[in-house]
Amino acid sequence: MEQNKYYVVKKNALPEVLLKVVEAKRLLDSGKVNTVQEAVELTGISRSSFYKYKEDIFPFHETEKGQTVTLVIQLDDKPGVLADILNKIAQYRANILTIHQSIPLNGIATLTLSLEVMSTTGNISDMVDEMERQNEIHYLKIVGRG
Repeated sequence: MEQNKYYVVKKNALPEVLLKVVEAKRLLDSGKVNTVQEAVELTGISRSSFYKYKEDIFPFHETEKGQTVTLVIQLDDKPGVLADILNKIAQYRANILTIHQSIPLNGIATLTLSLEVMSTTGNISDMVDEMERQNEIHYLKIVGRG
């Protein structure tokens, strides 16, 4: 029996039907609609598509207490850059479980962070977007979630 495999995929790479399934689930969870039929009519997908994918797609920001996210970041080896990253994590109320920074090569260091996402943690996707906009960060990838 093959184990489930998980992938983190950016929104723009997903087929529209999967995004509509997420929207239908959001409508149901919010109470804005009462039935699957109402949700699929509003989002423009079939009931069969909804049921086919509903257990396999969910927004990245959906969190359960204790979930772990692992990030790999390549950053400039300059004073204050790591502190800025750690402050951003604190701002979003994620808990750092592990942190490892490589010895810098050619002025670039690789940072691996494991974060605990708690019920009080903000939207991790927004946090990653904000980090990626920093000039000192060259590469940022989510490499694990569990």
